[in-house]
Amino acid sequence: MGTQKVTAPLIFAIIIAAIGSFQFGYNTGVINAPETIIKDFINYTMEEQLQNPPSDVFLTSLWSLSVAIFSIGGMIGSFSVGLFVNRFGRRNSMLIVNLLAITGGCLMGFCKMAQSVEMLILGRLVIGLFCGLCTGFVPMYIGEIAPTALRGAFGTLNQLGIVIGILVAQIFGLKFILGTEDLWPVLLGFTVLPAILQSAALPFCPESPRFLLINRKEDERAKRILQRLWGTQDVAQDIQEMKDESARMAQEKQVTLLELFRVRSYQQPIMISIMLQLSQQLSGINAVFYYSTGIFKDAGVKEPIYATIGAGVVNTIFTVVSLFLVEKAGRRTLHMIGLGGMAACSILMTVSLSLKDAYKWMSFICIGAILVFVAFFEIGPGPIPWFIVAELFSQGPRPAAMAVAGCSNWTSNFLVGLLFPSAAALLGPYVFIIFTGFLVIFLVFTFFKVPETRGRTFEEITRAFEGQAQGANRAEKGPIVEMNSIQPVKETDTNV
Repeated sequence: MGTQKVTAPLIFAIIIAAIGSFQFGYNTGVINAPETIIKDFINYTMEEQLQNPPSDVFLTSLWSLSVAIFSIGGMIGSFSVGLFVNRFGRRNSMLIVNLLAITGGCLMGFCKMAQSVEMLILGRLVIGLFCGLCTGFVPMYIGEIAPTALRGAFGTLNQLGIVIGILVAQIFGLKFILGTEDLWPVLLGFTVLPAILQSAALPFCPESPRFLLINRKEDERAKRILQRLWGTQDVAQDIQEMKDESARMAQEKQVTLLELFRVRSYQQPIMISIMLQLSQQLSGINAVFYYSTGIFKDAGVKEPIYATIGAGVVNTIFTVVSLFLVEKAGRRTLHMIGLGGMAACSILMTVSLSLKDAYKWMSFICIGAILVFVAFFEIGPGPIPWFIVAELFSQGPRPAAMAVAGCSNWTSNFLVGLLFPSAAALLGPYVFIIFTGFLVIFLVFTFFKVPETRGRTFEEITRAFEGQAQGANRAEKGPIVEMNSIQPVKETDTNV
């Protein structure tokens, strides 16, 4: 391979794709700030529609549905990724589903004017469908257009888009910006603007060259796009790798969701994909943000919302740090460092939360532990699970694998949101012991089962898993071939 450059067309395509990640982050965080105002809207609207005033249980159920239905939409959307990308391509799929973002944004933006709680709930469902699809489309597209030596760094931009979206939602939700009784529909409907921006820019982005060559057999077009994106004429080795993968795909039948669990060569990578997604959601990151406002208030912070925004800034800064580290330290190493650091911080948080009433200064220890916990999350478990799934699978099974992994992430997110308040009420600060246990389990799993994919082509990673499956067939309980013993492709010079 020749010298790979970080070209303007490559940066443009990745930034435009990452708008989908921004949308996911924004719509995840946007509902929290105006919670009290939206509850009042639901109460007032229901009183107008019903003859008798609604009960507190009914109002709480409607609010919970407004929040939870976003995750339900995400579960359905993430499971539908393969239906779009195999038929329309990666870029065109991102373009088409912006119709969902615009529809969902309009429903939420006009629900107050129409005095319709149903529009609010339906809008959250539709925007959840859109975000679920984006969690599959964006990492897949970025992974397929990025040079091998930079795939991890560019893959981290997906998580950077998510955390920037959450941070923008927190800032816009402040009472003196859009978090007011009059402007909260604008806060929810803002999601329409990024959708319009992305729709206008995507036609100027190229389709994934891997999709064009392997799925559509458009060799010359794929070669021209690759040369333009990577800034070099010498892409023969990469084109040949895609052709080899295409030839192998032609001999295989279409990979279905069930075959990911039936075929031996797919079993280990799909298990790794699911476990890494679970390691993100069961790490306790949502629990930390749940507790953070109360902890900051106990420590004497007069406006805890600003401290929560500060944690969001730490989120963003350490995602950028991960971007520079991931191609040097590797995915596996960073993931283990992140999990280990979070486990240590969660123990510290348990101790400090238990003692903060007896010792005032323990609140400050807890704040420090929260910020370091968030930093460790963004070094490993935050960004890596999203893009490593695309690396573990070849072109054929990749869409189905992204769907299963994405659905695992959304489902675990939904379950944590559903069960955590009850667990927190029952266990109090000791709830973090549960997350510590999960973190240790995921750390051990990563050490023994997760391969290092840094610097390896898709073809090399696929061959390694196939070799393991063949070895397992020869000796059902024999030793598994260690994938990490495979030498990565030679590092190439990267110029900006």
